Amino acid sequence: MLLHLLPLSCPAPPFGLRRPGGGGSAQKPRARAGARTRARRGTDVRPETPPRRRRGRDDGHDDPHAAADSGAELLASVRRLLLSRPPPAEEEEEEEQGQFPKRWAIVFLCFSAFLLCNMDRVNMSIAILPMSAEFGWNPQTVGLIQSSFFWGYLLTQIAGGIWADTVGGKTVLGFGVVWWSIATALTPIAAKLGLPFLLVVRAFMGIGEGVAMPAMNNILSKWVPVSERSRSLSLVYSGMYLGSVTGLAFSPLLIHKFGWPSVFYSFGSLGAVWVTTWATKAYSSPLEDPRISAAEKKLITSQSTAGEPVKTIPWRLILSKPPVWALIVSHFCHNWGTFILLTWMPTYYNQVLKFNLMESGLVCVLPWFTMAVSANVGGWIADTLVSRGVSVTTVRKIMQSIGFLGPAFFLTQLSHVNSPAMAVLCMACSQGTDAFSQSGLYSNHQDIGPRYAGVLLGLSNTAGVLAGVFGTAATGYILQHGSWDNVFELSVVLYLVGTLVWNVFSTGEKILD
Repeated sequence: MLLHLLPLSCPAPPFGLRRPGGGGSAQKPRARAGARTRARRGTDVRPETPPRRRRGRDDGHDDPHAAADSGAELLASVRRLLLSRPPPAEEEEEEEQGQFPKRWAIVFLCFSAFLLCNMDRVNMSIAILPMSAEFGWNPQTVGLIQSSFFWGYLLTQIAGGIWADTVGGKTVLGFGVVWWSIATALTPIAAKLGLPFLLVVRAFMGIGEGVAMPAMNNILSKWVPVSERSRSLSLVYSGMYLGSVTGLAFSPLLIHKFGWPSVFYSFGSLGAVWVTTWATKAYSSPLEDPRISAAEKKLITSQSTAGEPVKTIPWRLILSKPPVWALIVSHFCHNWGTFILLTWMPTYYNQVLKFNLMESGLVCVLPWFTMAVSANVGGWIADTLVSRGVSVTTVRKIMQSIGFLGPAFFLTQLSHVNSPAMAVLCMACSQGTDAFSQSGLYSNHQDIGPRYAGVLLGLSNTAGVLAGVFGTAATGYILQHGSWDNVFELSVVLYLVGTLVWNVFSTGEKILD
C-alpha cells in the first residue's frame, strides 16, 4: 500500500496539553500521537476507521483542539481509502474491461445462424425460375414446391421449443443448422431424382429451420440480462432480414456464372463453417461455460430470470394465462400483414406500380434493409427505457403498439398516393415500423416465462406461420374478387385487433416459474 511511504501532513496537537476534566492527563494525546507514528511506519493501519467519541460536549467541556484532531483523523481515513488497493472483485472487473463480452459473442453467433437461415430459405425463390424451365414445372407445381417448406416448418415449432427447454438451446440450434444445411446441399440432387424427392427435401429443410427460433429464444433467455434483452433479440432477428438481402443479391450472380445448383451447394456449405465455431465456442448457459469471466457470469446470473432446464411442460398452466394467449393472437395478427407484404410485394410493384421484374426485385430488398435498421433502433430505445426505470410491461406495450399501428397507418395511405416513389416509401415505412415488434411481442416470451421461452415461442410462432399460410392464400382469393385496397384493409383490421388484445392482456412480468 502506498500509504506506507506517504507521511500524513496533518499536525498533531501538543503532547503536553491537558484536557480540563478529561481525567486522563496527557496520556490520551500521547496515545493518539503514538497511533499516528505507527501509521507512518505501517505497523498499525486498520482497514476501517474506529468509531470516535464525541469530545467536548459529551465530556462536558469544550476542547479547542478537538476540531483539528477530528479533521486529522478524517483526512487520514480518506487518504487510506484513496491510496489502498481496490477489493478483489473491483480489480477483476477493471482487468476485464478490455475483453469482449461472451454473451455478445453468443448473440453474434445466433445472428449469423439466422443470416444463414434466410439465405437458404430465399434462394429457392430465385433458383425456381431456371429450375422450372429445365424440368418443365407449371405454376401449380412451383407453388407446391414453395409450400412444401412449411410442412416441416410447422411440425417443429412446438417440438423444437420443448426440446430446447429440456436439453438446452446449444444442441437444438446446432442440430437445426446442420439439418437444414444438408437439406440445402441435397436440393439439386433431389430435383434431378424427381419431384417427390424434392418435396421431401424441402420439407426436411423446414424441419431444421423450424427449431431455430425456439432454440435461440431459449439460449438468449439464459445468456442475456433483462436490460439488454431487446437489443440482443433485435440484432438476432435483423440477421434474418440481412440474410434475405444477401440471398436475393448473390443468388442471381451465382446462377448466372455457375448455374442454379451452385446456389444450393455454396449456401449449404456455409453451415459447416458455422457449426464448427458453434460447437467449440457456445454453451447453453453461462453456468456451463468454463471460459466466461467471473464478473460477466455474476452480471448475467444476477439479472437473469431463467432457471434450470425443465423436465415437464405444464401445458394446462401455460394455456390458462391470458398473457400467453395475447402472445398467440398478436403473433397471428402481426404475421398476417408481414407475410402478405413480403410475399406479394413483387406482384404489387409489377401490377400496380408498373415496375419491370428487375426493378421489382431491387425494390423488394428495400424493406429488408429498413427492417434491419429499425429493429436495432427499436431495441436500443426499449433497453434505454428499461434502464431508466420504465416498467418492462410499459415498454413492451409501447414498442408493439408502434409495430401494429405504424404499418396500419402507412397501408391506409397507399390508396391515396399517386406516384410509385411514394408507394415504395409507404411500404418501407410500414416495414420499418413493423420491426419494432422485435422489442415487443418477440421479446415477451422471455419476460413472462424464461424457463419456457422456447415452448412459448413455438406456440406463438405456430400461429404466426398459420397466418402466413392462410394470409397468402386469402390474398390470392381477394385479388380474384376484389382489389389491393381490400387486401390492405383486412391487414389493417387485424393490426387493430392485435393492438387491442396486446394492450389489454399482455404483461412484461414473469408469470410462469
